[in-house]
Amino acid sequence: MSDPVLGLCAIGIMVVAMLVSRMPAAFVMAIIGFVGIAVVRSPEAAMGILRTEVWTSFSKQEFTVIPMFILVGEFIFYAGYNDRLFHATYTWAGHRRGGLAIATMLACAGFSAICGSNTATAATMSAVAIPSMKRYNYHAILRAGAVAAGSTLGVMIPPSIVLVVYGLYTGQSIGKLFVGTLIPGGLLTVFLALTVVVICRRHPDWGPEGPNATWGERLRCIPDVLDILVLFLVIMSALLSGFVTATEAAAVGCTLGLLFCLLRRRLSWHAFTMAVYDTLRISCLVFMILVGATLFGRFMNVTGLPDAVAQWIGGLAWPSWAVLLTMLLCYLVGGCFMDALAFLLISLPIFSPLVAKMGYDPVWFGEVICLVTTLGAITPPVGISCFVVAGMSKEVPMEQVFKGAMYYLPAYIITFLLMLLSPYWTVLALSNLAR
Repeated sequence: MSDPVLGLCAIGIMVVAMLVSRMPAAFVMAIIGFVGIAVVRSPEAAMGILRTEVWTSFSKQEFTVIPMFILVGEFIFYAGYNDRLFHATYTWAGHRRGGLAIATMLACAGFSAICGSNTATAATMSAVAIPSMKRYNYHAILRAGAVAAGSTLGVMIPPSIVLVVYGLYTGQSIGKLFVGTLIPGGLLTVFLALTVVVICRRHPDWGPEGPNATWGERLRCIPDVLDILVLFLVIMSALLSGFVTATEAAAVGCTLGLLFCLLRRRLSWHAFTMAVYDTLRISCLVFMILVGATLFGRFMNVTGLPDAVAQWIGGLAWPSWAVLLTMLLCYLVGGCFMDALAFLLISLPIFSPLVAKMGYDPVWFGEVICLVTTLGAITPPVGISCFVVAGMSKEVPMEQVFKGAMYYLPAYIITFLLMLLSPYWTVLALSNLAR
């Protein structure tokens, strides 16, 4: 058996192991990568790569950006800003038909601007928004679908952990990736909200109008969410200025977020310790995925599979757009079956050389695959955000959650087409401003 064929078999074994076993994806990738290197090269070479890659993954200063962005999101969560975000957006939009669902989308966008995680946004907004929509007699499909789709903004709006990992893995500027995703994230938010409007026009009884708040009530709720807006603007301005690195911007954001919480007396000692504990837990998960994916990626390079795939596709004489769409289809299908971050890191060793060879901008490509893989979070059979929403709202069957999420599929398609047709104006115009 040739080495590239062995690499293909390893990918198949890994996918099956992830689907049928309860072993975390990080350990599956690490074990298969280690064993594969030992078989192709030698056990000594595998041990050497393991020592080197683990040390490299955990010793780079740039990797501290991950726990710091996670920590600031945990501070905001435990300080109760998620409730205030939802209340503020509901006060402004709740009086319209479907207004609570639109408020949920906007609150998801606001929370995503600090959090950066699909599952965390899904869990948080499920606890806040679903009971409120149920109280106002919103249809189960609308309320579950709105939270599931809105939670995907956790990856598309900076700071996104997926984009951080992509930037660290590919050597791209995290600042450029964050700034470049502002327009796609904004477009997706708008299209998701417009989808709610379309749904409620077809089914007026699904999202009845709520009470109309006075202008005084609307203005009084603004200070409750002003901290998050200031925090987001400080982080993005710091990245755009070029005076600080992404790690330093994360440190500034983390310090400022803690300061806001303490000044408003919203963070108790217990909440602080829980925020630190959750940050350590999530950070360890991300780092283990990084180590496992790195080992697996080194195994792929040892087998020569990326070069073999590039040569095979080059021999087909396909146009570059056809190759790109094929890769994106792989990301879409892969995102349906496993965690977006894990699949991203598995596929990058194979697809990155192709992207570079075809001349696509790596920042734009990162934004596109971020959108495509996050769509997998709401598509069956393993839409992780849908599973979180169903787990948080026991009265809504899983099939209704998936059905509700599928209403928002056109929003993703339109955003994707705009990014495909106009890479400059959707991504590169802003990303080029970052230094």
